[in-house]
Order: sequence, then structure tokens, then C-alpha cells
Amino acid sequence: MIIMDYSWFLPVVLMIVAFLYASIGHGGASGYLAIMALFNTSPENMRSSILVLNLLVSLTSFILYWHKGYFRWRLFGVFAMSSIPAAFLGAMIPLHENIYKQLLAICLIFSVFRLMGMGGRKESDNIQEPKPVYGIIVGGVIGLLSGMIGIGGGVLLTPVILLFHWGNMKETAAVSALFIFVNSLAGISGLAVKGFHFNNEIYLWLMIVFVGALLGGYLGSRKFNFTVLKYILGVVLSIASVKLLA
Repeated sequence: MIIMDYSWFLPVVLMIVAFLYASIGHGGASGYLAIMALFNTSPENMRSSILVLNLLVSLTSFILYWHKGYFRWRLFGVFAMSSIPAAFLGAMIPLHENIYKQLLAICLIFSVFRLMGMGGRKESDNIQEPKPVYGIIVGGVIGLLSGMIGIGGGVLLTPVILLFHWGNMKETAAVSALFIFVNSLAGISGLAVKGFHFNNEIYLWLMIVFVGALLGGYLGSRKFNFTVLKYILGVVLSIASVKLLA
């Protein structure tokens, strides 16, 4: 009887997820979570490991988008001022495993519907600055939820920015990437208060996702257009949300 070794499968899939998410300025947390769930990774290890992968991929994507001139400090700051402390607090809130997965799935489904409903929108349509009070509320809610379920919040922030015409797709990707980075850092800090452990393969995963992030960030910031980026995100989130609810 031949026994197949599938130990290579997880790193390859993680690299693909990093590529897809980095192309639209995301860290890949929701995708990593769905994939790790297939390999029976414990929720505690999932949260800490995913946040670390998020840090690397989102930072790589941000640098590539920033280098092309798409980043807007003012747009980022209006969300980050409330999301960072909220993510820190959210990471210290314990969640039952089923609630953890259901919350994330709901967030992903919401994001998919919002993104798929933007088919006729043009990049230049009525871009405007968000009012500070709206940014603070949106950033705080997303930050708290991000810390609770162990994601950076980009899957929630991106459709909100696009829906309200606060930025075009490339600007949104750049802002979301740094937003994810700071929220993931705050989430890791919150977990550190309670203590946490990384998966034993975290160093291999970091090397693998870095390669995917470089390719995805490069193509997303230079080659892909709005439609391509939108459908990449929509397909990935759909798969992840269905798996979490199954």
C-alpha cells in the first residue's frame, strides 16, 4: 500500500493565498484560517500564527503599493486612530470556536456581496474624504472585531472604503495593507498579555508566504486593474466563507 505524503500541500496553498490577498493589499488572514481549519490547527495557534503571517504579507504589499504612490496618510489615519486600541482589546476577548468561525464567515459573506455589487463603478467616480466621525466609528468596530477573530480587518475595510467612494481600488489596497499591519500588531500585543504559542512550522510558512506576497503585491500594484482585483478577492472570500460555515 502506497502512503501519500501531503505535508507539502499546506505551504503551497498558503503561498497561493498570500499571492491572491497581497495583490489587493490584504494580509490573507481569512484565507489562512480557512486552510488551517482543514488541517485541524487549534484556534489558539491559528490566531497567533495567522496574525504573524498577516504582518509579513500586509507589510510587503503596503511597501509595493506605497512605492507606486497609491498610499494616502489621511485616509489611513482616520481609521487607524480607533482601530488600533480596539484591536488590542478585542484580542483579549475569549471566543468559543464555533462563534469564532461564524463571526468570520458572516464578515466574509458581507464583503463578497459588497464587492460583487460594484461592477459598474469607475475608479474616478466621486472620490471624497470620509468625515472623521465616520472614520473613527468604522475603524473602532472593525478593529474590535479584527482583534476578536484574529484578522487584520482589511476584508471589512476595503468594501467600506469602496462603497462610500473614499478611495479607488489601488488607494484602498495601500491603505488596507497598512491598516491590516497595525491591527495585526495590536492583536499580537493583546494576545501577548494572555500568552500564546505559534505553530511549529511558522518559520517555513513565513518564508513561503513572503514569496507569494512579493509576486502578488507586485502584480496588484502594477499590472492588475480594478475588475481583476475585485474578482480575485470575491472568489477567495467566497471559498473561505463557505468552508467556515460547512
